[in-house]
This record gives sequence, structure tokens and C-alpha cells, in this order.
Amino acid sequence: MMYLGIDTSNYTTSVALFDGSNVIQKKKLLTVKKGEKGLRQSEALFQHTVNLPELIEKIDFSGKLDAVGVSYRPRSIDGSYMPCFLAGVNAATAVSKFTSTPLYKTSHQAGHVLAALYSVDKLHLINENFIAFHVSGGTTEALLVEPDKEEIIKARLIGQSTDLKAGQAVDRVGVMLGLDFPCGKELDLISQKSDIEFKIKPSIKGTDCSLSGVENKAEKMYRDGFSKEDIAKFVLIYIYESLSAMTENIFDIYGKMPVVFAGGVMSNTLIRTRLKEKFSAYFAEPEFSCDNAAGVAIYAYLKENIL
Repeated sequence: MMYLGIDTSNYTTSVALFDGSNVIQKKKLLTVKKGEKGLRQSEALFQHTVNLPELIEKIDFSGKLDAVGVSYRPRSIDGSYMPCFLAGVNAATAVSKFTSTPLYKTSHQAGHVLAALYSVDKLHLINENFIAFHVSGGTTEALLVEPDKEEIIKARLIGQSTDLKAGQAVDRVGVMLGLDFPCGKELDLISQKSDIEFKIKPSIKGTDCSLSGVENKAEKMYRDGFSKEDIAKFVLIYIYESLSAMTENIFDIYGKMPVVFAGGVMSNTLIRTRLKEKFSAYFAEPEFSCDNAAGVAIYAYLKENIL
């Protein structure tokens, strides 16, 4: 068995093969100019178009494909759309037609969740209800995930950041501190050099959070002469406290159930360690937490073998 997955998110081109047990994946970050905080969709689409042939060539495969999976939109809701996913859809469609194999389309978000489950050996959770957090540059959402005959899993939004997303906060503050975009890895490293333990009361309303304040407070700390290390740790603790409060409130409303954290921000050492200790939560390994095509390849496998 062999299943190909393709994901062309806003900042990573990714290709993966899944044989029913193991994943081989190749990824390439999109290039963002020094000092800039992101990419236009037209530039992201162009870079994906250039990257895909290079990554597919690096995948060592000479057998027969059973199916192709691709992420074609950010989330599984009406109106969810980003042009950058067109590059992946075009490539996946060509491969599917040329090899006469089925093509299965899913959302980038579903791919994140499935990759996280695979990473912690919990794919069986697709048969029951669980909570999944998708925390990245474009999304800070809590989802009630339920089994679905057609889509494998169906994610219902039950909590979110009402303004700034966690990944945006990390990148904006990181750029302010002179780090390279995307700033997650560098911010993680320098935060570990801070000895301050900040006491933070997050802005929470029900199961939603507000993260706009963290950027403003970080800017004030920068003007007041706080070190880069202390500012980095403040931002990460603020995000941790927000996600922790959201999780507690979700459990109060929906009851305790397994909770899985996915998305690039969830590869952060501080946030990951504290949430895992507090909630016995599941976390994808870093290579399956950041944007990747593994979950999309797994989706194609599940469509062929579960339904």
C-alpha cells in the first residue's frame, strides 16, 4: 500500500508517502524577506509551484500508488479558501489522473489533526469524540472532533481567539526582536534563557480567548528595556495561560475527553511541556506538528481502507 499526500499551506510546501504504517515526508519552508511579516498569496502560490517538483523528486518511490490525498482549503467549513492550496490541488490532480488512482480532498486542518493522532499512535480516536486544538499562524481554534462517515472526522468549532492568532503573536513579536520569520523556533530557544516566571491573567470569555493584548504588552516591555529573552518567555506564557483556561472551560461545558494539540505553535517547548503536564494532553512530534502533508496522506489511506 502507498498513499501520497500533498499540502501547500501559507508557509510550507509538503509532500508525504504513507504505507499504512510509516510516513516519509519532504518539506520546504517558503521564503519570506528579512523584516517582513508574511507573504502575499500570489507569492506563496508561485513558490509552491516551484517547490513541488523538487520535493516530489526527492521522495524515493518506484512502486504503485493506491490513492492521492490533498488539502484544498484551510478548514472544513463553507467559504474557507486560500489560493495557495491551488498549487497542491493541481499537482495532486495531475498525479491522480496520470496514475489512474483515486483523489481525496480534505482540509489543511483535518490533515493537522490526523498527523497529530498518527504521531502519538492514537489514530483509533477517529472512532470517538475528542477535543483538538489547532494553533498556528492563521488559526487558534478549539474543535470538538466527531467520527464522520464521509469526511473521516468532522470538526466543530467550540472555541477560538477572537482577534490575533497565537502564531501571529509569536511572529510579530519575533520580528520586533529582530528574529527571522517565521520566528517560532528562535523565540523558543531564546525564551529558555529567561529566569522570570510571569504571572498572567489571560483574557478569556467562555471558551474564547483574546490575544491582541500580548503584542501590545510585548511592545511596551521592549520600550521599557526588557531583554529579548524575557519578552519571548512572556509571550509564550501568555499563550499557554490562554490555551489552559480555554481547555478548562471546554471541559466544564463538554466534559473531560482526550485532548490533542496540533499546529506549528504546539511544537514550542514551554507551551507543550506545561499543557501536557496539566491535562495529560497528546502532542504531535515537532515534524508532525508544523505544517505537513503526512495527515493528508493518512486521510487518503483511511478513505480507502476504513469506509
